[in-house]
Amino acid sequence: MAQLILRNIEKNQKEQLQRRARRHGRSMEEEVRDILRDAVKKEPAVPDRGLGTAIASHFKGIGLEEDIQELRGFEIKPPSFEE
Repeated sequence: MAQLILRNIEKNQKEQLQRRARRHGRSMEEEVRDILRDAVKKEPAVPDRGLGTAIASHFKGIGLEEDIQELRGFEIKPPSFEE
């Protein structure tokens, strides 16, 4: 199991953690572990697919009859804003 050292905690926060730990009948260390466990559970999962795949799946089945060709190997020219 890993260790974590937390420095420079405000006195007020430490006291609040101690009170919360007493209310739950456990040590402050155990209380912090529980808080961290809950925080990580609520973290949204990282998608296992790229942005293009996500966009394509969002618009899937809305009327295109064939795939859109990829634009690879074409020279990209920046726009000219001169008149």
